[in-house]
Amino acid sequence: MPKTAAEIERGVKHLRRADPVLKEVIRQTGPFAVKLRRDRFQALVSSILSQQISGKAADAIKRKLLDYVGPEGMTPRFISTLSVEDLRTVGLSRQKASYILDLAQRVHEGSLPLERLARLSDDAVIEALTEVRGIGLWTAQMFLIFSLGRLDVMPHDDYGVRSAIQKLYGLAELPNRQTCHRIAEPWRPYASIAAWYCWRSLEL
Repeated sequence: MPKTAAEIERGVKHLRRADPVLKEVIRQTGPFAVKLRRDRFQALVSSILSQQISGKAADAIKRKLLDYVGPEGMTPRFISTLSVEDLRTVGLSRQKASYILDLAQRVHEGSLPLERLARLSDDAVIEALTEVRGIGLWTAQMFLIFSLGRLDVMPHDDYGVRSAIQKLYGLAELPNRQTCHRIAEPWRPYASIAAWYCWRSLEL
């Protein structure tokens, strides 16, 4: 995620100082640990596969897709040669198959240069990704956090983060966007690390 252990340490120290609630979560959870998804195309494919289904079901479909295309076939070039019907044979809905083909074609043709996204601002990355059918704000934010390692992303629409905030801060209902950003203000500029600890808090 961050490029150095020092950046992680600075972020965790900042969160401990800035938010006593999160300080306790950090104490109980332990060290921050995120492994970046280096294959950006596969990361986006996985995000599309995971939409509105369980993680177990998404993993099963991904395994079938990998078996179908072979170890060298999970590339934009090869996927873009397939049809919607080809992708449906591994369990994808027609809609998700069309999303993955749109992504593959854009990357293969160069209109979405994934290797250059790291040079862009967070907002510019979101703008570029959400032009792809089936990629919305949440998917783009997950890409920023888990593929590009951006430190200050607040995924305010994520159900897990909202549930954690509700639980940790004693809210009567799931927080809306405004409430999430108000609570997250002290976390800046390390909202991504804070979001990770929010997810982990649900496992405590």
